[in-house]
Amino acid sequence: MQYEVVFAGFGGQGVMIAGQILAHSAMEEGYNVVWLPSYGPEMRGGTANCSVVISDKLIASPVVPTPGAAVVMNNPSLEKFGATVRPGGVVIINTSLVNLECTRTDIRQVPVAANDVAIELGSGKAANMVVLGAYVGATGAVSIENLKAFMQKKFAHKPQFVDLNMEALQAGYDRARAAMQEEK
Repeated sequence: MQYEVVFAGFGGQGVMIAGQILAHSAMEEGYNVVWLPSYGPEMRGGTANCSVVISDKLIASPVVPTPGAAVVMNNPSLEKFGATVRPGGVVIINTSLVNLECTRTDIRQVPVAANDVAIELGSGKAANMVVLGAYVGATGAVSIENLKAFMQKKFAHKPQFVDLNMEALQAGYDRARAAMQEEK
């Protein structure tokens, strides 16, 4: 078993923390994990992405030229990474900010209005947790329970964010599971 995913967006959208939480959650489940960040020149507002590889075997390389999934938070990320997902893979698309059409028919597309959902829950800053939950809901890479447990650890020093982020993870997970059921 091996999962590869690229989380991509503008700096400040929380793609790095989403990848870290996924990676640590997978480690908690006993998997081998690699997390590889990549920042654009400006950090906040520039481009940012990270790759996460989760495997039950040794991982040969952290570089993922054709991932099984991409989580795209903005138009440039869809343009760059949507094309790299291997056939049969999945792309989680933040439809709150992505207004481009993904024309690929050989992948599953999971549209999630992550910013809108996060705002409804209380803060647009939780959009990254919405798409992280959607990724797990679409792929089953880790259990939602372990994801939530690690997220609680990660934000233990900021308890005011725990409930919001838990709700955001669950909302994204539920939306992806519903989208997967609609495909059947």
